[in-house]
Amino acid sequence: MNEAQSNESIALRNMEVALRRIESQIPPPQKVLLHGHPVLRYVEQTIQQALVAKLARHISNLNAAQILMEHGHVHEQGILQRTMDEGGSDILFLVLGMVKNDLTERHESLLKEFWKEEFDAPNALDSSQDRAQPRRDKIRSYVAKYSGPDPSTAIKAERSVYKSYSGYVHGAAPHIMDLHSVAGEGFSVRGVAGTYRHDEHRADLRNYYFRSLQNCAMVAKAVGDDALCRQMTDSADAYAQAVGLQ
Repeated sequence: MNEAQSNESIALRNMEVALRRIESQIPPPQKVLLHGHPVLRYVEQTIQQALVAKLARHISNLNAAQILMEHGHVHEQGILQRTMDEGGSDILFLVLGMVKNDLTERHESLLKEFWKEEFDAPNALDSSQDRAQPRRDKIRSYVAKYSGPDPSTAIKAERSVYKSYSGYVHGAAPHIMDLHSVAGEGFSVRGVAGTYRHDEHRADLRNYYFRSLQNCAMVAKAVGDDALCRQMTDSADAYAQAVGLQ
């Protein structure tokens, strides 16, 4: 294991430990019947439970992105990074609403859609359920107003990052062409390990580790665990220094 992997493994372990501690501070999911089948659900559907669920998915995505990166599947890594951009934005949006005592109808709408079941009928073909997607521009605007003295620049920066990974999700030609060999050997469908693209995405993933550690700190703050919030903030700073982000 090289030094970079060691830094990432430490970060992931710290995140999982934090998640377990946060989970212990909220009501756990319970077994309920859905269309006659037992499933696990958060029956209270609190904002803290939503944050824990989103954080768990975020850390799982980060683990998966690390595996993809190690095997050179940077195109697929980009898809997960776009997913993490959205998940991290949701976490920040919800946490800010809580800690700033500024929960709005948009927060309520996001949570309502989040808790919806995928199907409202036993037969999926009979389902009339429809989940409205949150307005990313509105979430960016809300977050930006707490991001410093220049919210317009913050909005543009986040939108730029968000758009840069959209091509991986939607299969835009410029992003697909990154899979083509510069030596004229055709498209690589088993990863691009050892290429400059691999190096770029390895470096970029470090930003997601840093932000994910910060997400853990924010969710800890939202559940009232200030000690864990400080601990995870310190972990984020230590990681950033170790990998050269600071």
